[in-house]
Amino acid sequence: MSQFIASLEGTPAGHDAALVLALMAALLHALFGALQKGRHDPWLSRAAIDVSYGVIAAPFALFVVPWPEPHMWPIFAGAFVIHAGYKLAQAMTYTRGAYTVVYPVVRGTGPLFAVIGAGLIFGEHFNAGQWAGVAVLLAGIYGLALYNLRTITVNRDTMLPALGFAVLTGGFVALYTTYDAYGIRATADPFTFLAWFFFIDGWFMPAVTVRRWRHLPSSEIVPLLKRGVIGAFVAYFSFGAIMLATRLDKVGEAAVLRETSTVFAALIGWLVLGEKVGPRRTALMALIAVGAVIVEVAGSYGG
Repeated sequence: MSQFIASLEGTPAGHDAALVLALMAALLHALFGALQKGRHDPWLSRAAIDVSYGVIAAPFALFVVPWPEPHMWPIFAGAFVIHAGYKLAQAMTYTRGAYTVVYPVVRGTGPLFAVIGAGLIFGEHFNAGQWAGVAVLLAGIYGLALYNLRTITVNRDTMLPALGFAVLTGGFVALYTTYDAYGIRATADPFTFLAWFFFIDGWFMPAVTVRRWRHLPSSEIVPLLKRGVIGAFVAYFSFGAIMLATRLDKVGEAAVLRETSTVFAALIGWLVLGEKVGPRRTALMALIAVGAVIVEVAGSYGG
């Protein structure tokens, strides 16, 4: 599999595969976010997911994939720190704000910074058409957040700090997207990066939330752990898909396409949570999708 992926890097087939992977990551990331904003404490939900994917990844990291090259250990250390900051900011966001408001802000902030970061680090540059697509996509994402903000009735007293933490979380999204793209390109086998990332990354939130677990009713432990295992597999495919997309093709384009997750999040809210969508939210969701299409088409014609 690793050799097959390497053969696709920088090819038209690799570009098409990256497109599919980025859209798959978008759908799964929306589901991943919803799993953390359920009836349980978001801190504990994230901890349950992380410990699950850390335990599951351990045998693959230790016995299946090739061991990391020496230069990868500082890269893993950097990834650990960046993702720790992201998780703390995300938990602070979700405990203060309504999911349908803060999630679009997080996802809208991320791609703008990621595109800029990809230009600085990887020398990728969007053409005018692609920047127009980014503008359309961001207009849809932030428009959706503002519309949801006007209509919500819960958590209004904590919404202002929640939005501040949402912007901070979006900054971390851009940072880890760019940094992890560098990391997965720095090793010969991409699955070495993925397996060791999950193995190392899985232990921060469980350690941070030890005291919170003591206050969890015993009847909630098993349901929360079940949610953690489900979230672990969603995380594998979501994060793995976007990381492989950034190895196969341009980081900035993959980052933008992943933010169609906002559309999927709204659909999950409608289909699963029973939230009303309405014509305005439908139009804003369409705007997000149109922006992503513009970025993709303009990139294809712009070379």
